[in-house]
Amino acid sequence: MAEVTIEARKLKFKFAPVDDEGRESELAGMSENTFPVYKVDVIVQFYRTEVLTGQEAKNFTKNDITPNPKAESIQRLYMRVLQLLFRFRPECHYTVPLSENVQFPMLYEWVSPVMSVYMRMCQFLPLCHVYDFSLNDLLNPKLKRTLTILSSIQNFLHFRKQRLETTAAHQQSFRCDMDRLQAYTRQIKEAEKKIEKLTTIPPEQQAEAKELASALAELTANTQREYQDVTAMNEMVAQCKTEIAEISQKLTQRKVDVATLKDEISKFKSQIVESPEELKNEMERMKESVKSIKMSKELAEERLVELQMLVQCAGQVEAELQVLLKQLQDLQISMCKTNQQKEEVQRLAAMIETLEKELKSLSSEEAQMKRAFAMKLDKQSKHQIRRQKKKEVKDQQVKNIYEQYDKIHQKREEFVKKMEESNRETKRIKEKMQELREKCNQHTQKAQEIYERLLSTLEQYHKRIESVVVDTNADALKMKSQF
Repeated sequence: MAEVTIEARKLKFKFAPVDDEGRESELAGMSENTFPVYKVDVIVQFYRTEVLTGQEAKNFTKNDITPNPKAESIQRLYMRVLQLLFRFRPECHYTVPLSENVQFPMLYEWVSPVMSVYMRMCQFLPLCHVYDFSLNDLLNPKLKRTLTILSSIQNFLHFRKQRLETTAAHQQSFRCDMDRLQAYTRQIKEAEKKIEKLTTIPPEQQAEAKELASALAELTANTQREYQDVTAMNEMVAQCKTEIAEISQKLTQRKVDVATLKDEISKFKSQIVESPEELKNEMERMKESVKSIKMSKELAEERLVELQMLVQCAGQVEAELQVLLKQLQDLQISMCKTNQQKEEVQRLAAMIETLEKELKSLSSEEAQMKRAFAMKLDKQSKHQIRRQKKKEVKDQQVKNIYEQYDKIHQKREEFVKKMEESNRETKRIKEKMQELREKCNQHTQKAQEIYERLLSTLEQYHKRIESVVVDTNADALKMKSQF
C-alpha cells in the first residue's frame, strides 16, 4: 500500500503530443490569417509596456520566447491578458469546485490553473481569429505557434485601444453638443426676453404712447390739409406770375409804342409846316394818349404792388411749409427708426425660428442620446445585478469549496495516519518475515489475489480520474457561463 500511494502521488497528467503532420496543417491554416505576425522584439516591447506591470515587465525578456518558449512565462502572460480584458484575476484560476468524495485532491493542484487558462483562452482567441488553440500550446509551446497567437492578441489589443479612443471621442463630442445646446437655449431665452422688452410697452409709458399716437394722427391730418392749401396757393401764385408776365409784356409794348411815338413826334416837329389849329389838335390828341398811358401805368403799378404782396404772403407760406416739412422729416426719421426696430424684431423672430429648429433637432438628438444612455444604464444595472448574484453564488461556492477542502484535509490526515500505521505494520511484518517463511507458500496465492485486486482498483482509479477530469471540464464550462 505504501508503494502504491507513493506512485499515486508521483502521477501526473500526460497529454498525447500532436503529430508533426497535424502541427504543419495547423500552421498552414494559421499562415492564411488576416493579421500580421510581428517580430519577437516588437512583441516583447508591446507586452512589457501594455500588458505586464512592475517586476513582471522587467523580468519578461526575449529569452522567454526564443529559441524555445517557456511554458510558465507564456501561461503567466495569458493570465495577465485575461486579467486586462475580462478582469479575471490570476487567483481565480486556482479555485475549482470539487465534490466531497474525490480521492487524492492534491492531484488537482497542478491541473486546475492550466485547465482554467485553457478554457478562457479557447473562449477568447476566436475573437482574435485563432480557432485551433490546444493544451499543447500551454504545456509545450512552440516558437512559431506562440508568435502567431501573441501577434493575434497584440492585433486585438490595438483594435481595442482604437475603439476605446473613438468611444472617448464620441463621448467628448456628445458633451460638446450638450454644452452647445445649453448655450443655444440660453441665447433663445435672452432673445425672447429682448423681444418682449421691444414689443411690450411698459405700463408707465402706455398713456404717453397713446397720446403720441393721437398727436401723430392729428399731425398727419393737419399736414394733409396744409399740403392741400399749399397746392392751392401754388396754383394762385402761378396764375399771378402769368398775369404779371402778361402785364410786363404789355408795359414793354407800351414803352415801345411811346418810343415810336416820340420818334414820330420828333419827325413831325421837323416837318411842321401846318396850321396852328392842326398842331393844337395833334397836341390834344397826344396829351390824351399820354394820359391814357399814365392811367394804364398806374393801374399796372397797383397790380404789381398787389402781386408783390401776394408773393410776400407766398414766401411766408413757404417758410411755414418748410417748418412743416422739418416736422414731417422728423416724423419720417422716427418712422424709419420704428421700421428699423420692426425689422430687428422680424430678424430676431427669424433667428428664433432657426434656433428653435436647431433646438428641436438638438432636442431630438438629446432624446436619442438619453434613450441610449438610459439603455446603457439599464444594461449596466442588469449587469451589476447579475454580477452581484454571481458574486453571491461564487461566495457560496467558495464557502462550500473551503468546507470541502477542510473535509478533504481531515480525510488526508486520517489517510496519513493510516499510512503511518501501515508502515509500522510493514516493519513488524518484516521482522516476522523470518518466522513466517514457512507460511509464505500458503500466502503467495493470497498475495496474488491481492495484487490482482490492486490492479483492478488502479484501473478503477484511473477511470475515476478521467471522470473527474470530465467533471472539472463541465464545472469549468459552468464557471465560464457564470462569469
